[in-house]
Amino acid sequence: MLRTLLGNRTLLLGSLVTLVVLLGIVFGPMISPYDAEAMDFIDVLTPPDASHWLGTDSFGRDVLTRVLAGGRISFFASFCGVLLGAAIGTILGMSAAWHGGWREAGLMSACDLLFAFPSFVLALFMMVVLGFGLHNVIIAIGLTYLPIFARLSRNLTRSLMHEPFVQAARLMGQRPARILAVEILPNILSTLLVQASVGVAFGIVMEAGLSFLGLGVQPPTPSLGVILADGREYFQRGPWVLTLTGLVVSVALLGLNLLGDGLRDLTDPRLRKAAGP
Repeated sequence: MLRTLLGNRTLLLGSLVTLVVLLGIVFGPMISPYDAEAMDFIDVLTPPDASHWLGTDSFGRDVLTRVLAGGRISFFASFCGVLLGAAIGTILGMSAAWHGGWREAGLMSACDLLFAFPSFVLALFMMVVLGFGLHNVIIAIGLTYLPIFARLSRNLTRSLMHEPFVQAARLMGQRPARILAVEILPNILSTLLVQASVGVAFGIVMEAGLSFLGLGVQPPTPSLGVILADGREYFQRGPWVLTLTGLVVSVALLGLNLLGDGLRDLTDPRLRKAAGP
């Protein structure tokens, strides 16, 4: 197992980048000598130097500290939103696949309806309906990913329903909820985790986009979208705010996507077989 992990360079690189990013957003604001919201009108729009590695913004705030603090908020919103959508969607999808009939048809019709809208457009509509704020961003991300996990879990459950170990559990008189939770869920969990890791990356983009448009986290609370929106206003005078923040976000998304690809390669038996011993 360890040799398989070490041999998967994509997984190793994605894990390393993701770990560095997580350590930065968790501990960075704590050890930074600057406050993410403290203004310093003496060091306004200072280019990157030894004191401010990513420079300062139009209010003299350290950009690196704000990126780390904003990354924590964006990651939290994305993680909670994907977790919410995955939990509800998986329960609905597995239940619909098991019972079939009108429940399955109704769920698939609802998923098709939600899939008719682009993910960001659906989240944008939800923010207009629910209002601004971090909690509503989480709900919007969760609703966006709910049909994805519902359809995925439904298809995976249907593929396992006629397996011998599931039939044996049914003959033993186990309840459907126990069969789904004990027999089927552990066998589809790896695929769901791969989808969740990729979903967190796109959830960060979604949160940043909503905050960039002024519909998500509201200033002065730091968020990746808020920082990018501020940097756009004075891009000609301080281009480092927008460009370097965007670069940091790109590296974080690259790490999450590599992690998802590596987990997919690790959990897919066909890819493992093709890779050989």
